[in-house]
Amino acid sequence: MLHKTKGIVISFVKYKETSIIVKIYTEAFGIQTYIENGVRSAKGKNKIALFQPLTLLDLVVYHDTKKEIHRISEIKCLYPFHTITVDIKKSSMAIFINEVLNNSLKEHSENTPLFNFLEDSLKYLDQHEEQIENFHLYFLINYCFYLGFGPESEDDVVNQLNEHAIPVNFEEKKLIKELIQQDFGSSLQISKALRIKVLDLIRLYYKIHVEGFGNLRSMAVLKEVLE
Repeated sequence: MLHKTKGIVISFVKYKETSIIVKIYTEAFGIQTYIENGVRSAKGKNKIALFQPLTLLDLVVYHDTKKEIHRISEIKCLYPFHTITVDIKKSSMAIFINEVLNNSLKEHSENTPLFNFLEDSLKYLDQHEEQIENFHLYFLINYCFYLGFGPESEDDVVNQLNEHAIPVNFEEKKLIKELIQQDFGSSLQISKALRIKVLDLIRLYYKIHVEGFGNLRSMAVLKEVLE
């Protein structure tokens, strides 16, 4: 049966000579896998650019609950990025966010509030130039609420980290509190060292709650490009 849905590309792998298998987080069905034939050939109906990670899509898909891999009937870009692809700081954040999603998006069911949050977050990153150096921190704090382990206060984060023998000092705790209480676009004048340290603390907080979350390779690049 055909269904219309929006989607966010998470990843793809090459399949045979000209095809790909692509993982897409859909508004209607959660995380789903699709096979797209001929996309890597010059004669392919759809272009590989549509399947780059985090591309926002409008889709018409075939969906059968008995199958693990589905097919796409129609596809078009929902929102073309204007700055994420050319701004090194934004593109590094996007790569980081994509890795976070790859490690944490697991549900195969509709979750419109989560989808809307992800869509709105990506558009925000693309459209804003000011106060984006802490975007990834705000994203992580807000995203964990949709995954079911959002903290009521900074004490929730600190206590759980302490239970796993991960110390948090006063300055780090204060920043976590501000991240919880504020939102994208808020001005936080913090040092690069503190930003890096709190990023790692939040990563460890995710690791406590998300099975298989593991390390994030993109963090190394993110640490380099952010002042």
